[in-house]
Amino acid sequence: MKSMTGHGRGVCQRNGLRVTVELTSVNRKQAEINLLLPRELDVLEGPMRDLISRQIDRGRVQGRVSVEILSPQWARPRLNAALAEGWARELQRLARKLGLAETVTLEHLLRIPGLFQSDEPLVPWEKLWPVVQAALQQALDRLVRMRQREGEFLARDLSRRIERMRRAVARIRARAPRALERYRKQLLQRIRAAGLTQTPESDERLLKEVILFADRSDITEELTRLESHFRQFDACRRSRAPVGRTLDFLAQEMYREINTLGTKANDARISQEVVRLKTELERFREQVQNVE
Repeated sequence: MKSMTGHGRGVCQRNGLRVTVELTSVNRKQAEINLLLPRELDVLEGPMRDLISRQIDRGRVQGRVSVEILSPQWARPRLNAALAEGWARELQRLARKLGLAETVTLEHLLRIPGLFQSDEPLVPWEKLWPVVQAALQQALDRLVRMRQREGEFLARDLSRRIERMRRAVARIRARAPRALERYRKQLLQRIRAAGLTQTPESDERLLKEVILFADRSDITEELTRLESHFRQFDACRRSRAPVGRTLDFLAQEMYREINTLGTKANDARISQEVVRLKTELERFREQVQNVE
């Protein structure tokens, strides 16, 4: 079980380049990858996404990549000479028109926007990719390890919540038969208080009333389903695959069963246990939102 939050940083220095990759991940229902890349790395965005998506199943991943050039072989800016010549002619023409003696200097030309261009990548992507891949893999490994460590804490907390719900369900199961007996006694008391001599066993209508109450109050099915969901959580706890979506579904199903228990409960003690179940389940659902 892994968390969806984490951070990883990787650095690789090779072939006269230093590439730094930083990855952060936060909660998100689906996988979402956003990469902030220098323009010369645009061609590598697809391979980078593929590498990340193979290890991240759920969560929003933000990646930032920077490239430092350490070798002069890659530091070759391109000068737009035609642009400089055109500006020089126009400036000289303007100086003559205004009667200025000042001549055009290199300092003037260096201020021209777009004089230095880098339309083409200075470093071929074939040279960049091995360095970027190594830095990205290092950042991914660290991100995943952090998510695993966070996931261990989440797993322990979720297990405690499930164990408390298990104990509450066991208490409800033990209490349920008494609720029917208590109702039967209350019915007899009301019959005696009304001065009637019939009992549920001797009066068909009263017997139907007891049977109808027993049917409406039968929570065996809900308890059995809850116990089944607890066992499914145990399987998720042991699984090495991403289980966040499965736990989302289990939490929804448990919520439905517990709500039904609350509706059927005609016993103060059972109602108290239902409140405990709802409290623990709400905490469980909050934590599940952090699980990959």
